[in-house]
Amino acid sequence: MGYADKAEELFRTGLSCAQAVSMALAPKVGLDENMMKALSAPFGAGFARAREVCGAVSGMLMIVGYARPELSKREIYALSREAMEEFKSELGSYVCRDILKTASEASSVPSERTPEYYAKRVSCVTCVRTAADIADKLTSR
Repeated sequence: MGYADKAEELFRTGLSCAQAVSMALAPKVGLDENMMKALSAPFGAGFARAREVCGAVSGMLMIVGYARPELSKREIYALSREAMEEFKSELGSYVCRDILKTASEASSVPSERTPEYYAKRVSCVTCVRTAADIADKLTSR
């Protein structure tokens, strides 16, 4: 199973987009999956359902940053921007509300994960898969 497949599987179990991406790639870079689950929890749905930066992008950047500790601030920012731009070229944006074409959520209560939820969140699955693929590529350099 590839990292994108693993990230999608995790997302479909009810984890957030940030958790799914970071947990899928955690073993590749030597991180504990449970630690990543906790660390990435606030970043789902664009920072706690605020619909800001896509949680999948946040999870991707956590992994890329951890995997490349030798990089200077300037270099990690450049690599992160490269990742973000690649994601944006695939999805049109790296901002959750733009991808979902919705406003910020008034409530921080997560939506119930039902078959209907996943049917409406096809773009979220695409985000999770795309972010996992980009993180895989950038941690393989």
